[in-house]
Amino acid sequence: MNDEQYRDYNIALLRAFSQTLCERTQALAAEDGLRALALEFQHLADVAGDQLYHQGAGLIVRLFTTHPEFAPTFPRELLWFFGGDCLHFMPDKEISLYQQLEEQRLQCAAREERFDLQAARAKLLNLQ
Repeated sequence: MNDEQYRDYNIALLRAFSQTLCERTQALAAEDGLRALALEFQHLADVAGDQLYHQGAGLIVRLFTTHPEFAPTFPRELLWFFGGDCLHFMPDKEISLYQQLEEQRLQCAAREERFDLQAARAKLLNLQ
């Protein structure tokens, strides 16, 4: 999994989350803060350009601080992907896990080998 594939994987996670969040909030009034946040996530996932890195972490922090009930539905991989303030929502043990996965991914990329993120994650968590 090279950097582009890794980015695409995370954008797909973001799109799936934003779609679910939009579906769950569609009955809310357009001016409702949560509905507006859901639409911002959807827009970010759709454009996924430079704005992705500039706005993504801020949206995640807003979600976790203003609507923590949605935190369990948010993909943990995205906290690592966006980094920065998002890492405050991860325990040290989980950060260590994602650091190991990142190192493995980069080593495989350097050797031009295929990296299966899900299998590597399962192996580190002893889920196999």
